[in-house]
Amino acid sequence: MTNRKREQQERRTEGRRNRPVDRKTLVANLFREHPNNRFSLKTLASLTGGASKEGRRETGAAVEALCSEGLVEAVGREKFRLAPRHLPRYRGEAEMTSHGTLFVRCPDLENDLRIGTERTNHALNGDIVEAVITRTGRDGTPEGEVVRIVERCRKPYVGIAEVGPHQIFVHCNPRRIPVDIFLPKQANPEVRDGEKVAVRIADWAPGSRCPTGELIEVLGEAGANDTEMHAILAEYDLPYRFETEVERAAAAIDGRITEQDYAERRDFRTVTTFTVDPADAKDFDDALSIRRVKEGVWEVGVHIADVTHYVKPHSIIDREAEARGTSVYLVDRTVPMLPERLSNELCSLRPHEESLCFSAVFTLNEQLELLDEWFGRTVIYSDRRFTYAEAQEVIESGHGDFAAELAVLNRLAQGLRRDRFRHGAIAFEREEVRFVLDSEGRPLGVELKEQKEANMMIEEFMLLANRRVAEFCAHRRSPKGRAVPRTMVFRVHDKPNEEKLERFRSFILRFGHVFKAAQGRAVAREMNKLMSAVKGRAEENVVSTLAVRAMAKACYTTDNIGHYGLAFPYYTHFTSPIRRYPDMMVHRLLARYLAGGKSAERGPLEELCAHASEREIVAAEAERASIKYKMVEYMKEHLGEEFAGHVSGLSERGVFVEVDDTHIEGMAPMRDIVGDFYQFDDRAYEAVGMRTGRRLTLGDAVRVRVKRTDLMRRQLDFVLLPPDGETEPLAAKLERGGRSRSARGDRRRRR
Repeated sequence: MTNRKREQQERRTEGRRNRPVDRKTLVANLFREHPNNRFSLKTLASLTGGASKEGRRETGAAVEALCSEGLVEAVGREKFRLAPRHLPRYRGEAEMTSHGTLFVRCPDLENDLRIGTERTNHALNGDIVEAVITRTGRDGTPEGEVVRIVERCRKPYVGIAEVGPHQIFVHCNPRRIPVDIFLPKQANPEVRDGEKVAVRIADWAPGSRCPTGELIEVLGEAGANDTEMHAILAEYDLPYRFETEVERAAAAIDGRITEQDYAERRDFRTVTTFTVDPADAKDFDDALSIRRVKEGVWEVGVHIADVTHYVKPHSIIDREAEARGTSVYLVDRTVPMLPERLSNELCSLRPHEESLCFSAVFTLNEQLELLDEWFGRTVIYSDRRFTYAEAQEVIESGHGDFAAELAVLNRLAQGLRRDRFRHGAIAFEREEVRFVLDSEGRPLGVELKEQKEANMMIEEFMLLANRRVAEFCAHRRSPKGRAVPRTMVFRVHDKPNEEKLERFRSFILRFGHVFKAAQGRAVAREMNKLMSAVKGRAEENVVSTLAVRAMAKACYTTDNIGHYGLAFPYYTHFTSPIRRYPDMMVHRLLARYLAGGKSAERGPLEELCAHASEREIVAAEAERASIKYKMVEYMKEHLGEEFAGHVSGLSERGVFVEVDDTHIEGMAPMRDIVGDFYQFDDRAYEAVGMRTGRRLTLGDAVRVRVKRTDLMRRQLDFVLLPPDGETEPLAAKLERGGRSRSARGDRRRRR
């Protein structure tokens, strides 16, 4: 470098040194570079090269200017941060806890963003929001605040109306919304005090203590069975009736079987055919036929109501069925996917009537070899309608209508079942409850549903049909014999999550069970060994429930990964088009491929699969809500009574207990446990008594007393009793003792 150039560079450097420091710019840049940090004035001065007294004064002036401009705001004790509106924004769906805290699920963040109750900006459960991160918690969870509500959730809230002189307030379940909802009285004159109503949030003005709602529907008198069931449906945004246009379209369908129908279909009217369903079933969408081909060889037909013959694509009925996705089964009623004209009449395989079906017909020998199969449209005649109990009686006794046919079908089904488990299917057989209701829908008792051979017989042939239809549709054979993939709607079930499986393994060690397998089909074999080992034991239901939770959830998709739980490489839902829209999709695909049509477009079908999976989850949640309501309603008549049960779950709040024989579950709050103070040890997953050392964990036998029933929240509270028969919680004793000491002190002071 020449002397001249060196001199020029030195002059430029000296000029930069002598140039006045723009403290405000330095501070602003620091906040922008570290948007989630909080800085004190001392730290800001030091980081911007102003540690001197003059530098701190300049830094304070810069921060004051930035605050007045709205770029920076004061927080905490003399600390400052970048104002939220200048922070990076993350969009996601808000999920509200029962305490009013929000968690925002953002695709761009690894963990959910936690929003404290004072920083929600009136966001509610299900809203799409924009949020910013303002700090990171000690556990690494990002924390922040909502800066904008992008879209209000349109799902309704259900509550009880309190009608005043000039306004209406709707009191909802506080676990869903922590404030009351205001309804303008003048706009809703039909609402009466004490009625249950469904409302949506219309607006929440800044500074207002509660949101304004819009009335969707008056559901009726709180506590009435119909009102409460309709309230559950409204809460999950599920319809409980069909619009007039849909009913009118269904009524207009011509249900006559024409000569063309007979000509285009395979005729099974002379083959022995019957249905087997629950005693309270109103629609019969599947039937079995059986015919002896020759000695030791049988033709078994699985006949499914041909719903898509009547419901045409894109018709008003089809659009309604697509939107609903599935029928919904509450404790006391079925909310059908299709109007009654279809579900209970045209598509119900009623006895002594001819019906149009889509069928899967299999030729099997006694060794369960599949010698032939055929798929296509048929016409059948149902010779008999069996309930499960009636079919079971014939199977057990060997006498009655079609005893020989039922015996053969049962023998083949039991063989198919053994084969399925031999190939790695998992046997989850958790008992289910059924409520005995009176004419008003009030629960009189609880029964356990039994799975017997008649149930298994129907299940196995439905599984066979679903499996073979899936495999047929998944590929076509090219002229050279190669298998060419085709688009298909599959019912898939992924392998277990290893982390959940590890937790499950740790849990069951407490019961003395060792689960050795870690992955692959060995997990299924080990699971079946475990289910067999716990059969009939006190921990059976707990272990079965935990095992189900360790498994992945089944769903619909066009991307086949097989069905792990059933051990099928191909599986679909073909057998219930009356109550599941994916089955209608499968029927249409099967018809298309039987006719030689090309592979369907994947994109639209995948969207329908995602929608159907989501509707299935919602329907299951509504069903569980109705069961929970009836459990609480049933136990309302048993307040103060004691029951034997076992621990079914634990949390910091309390011990969950399932009553033996009924599977009714409630929670015993920690402070109400009699005889001791208990603390939850999340590592050992047990509640530990601080005085007695008593330890409570999953499956432990306990006794409880029914303390409180809250139908609004569908919440059941127990008092957990100690083994020695003490009756009063220690917390209550101490509280009472404290009050006594306080009273004595007051008396002494007065003296």
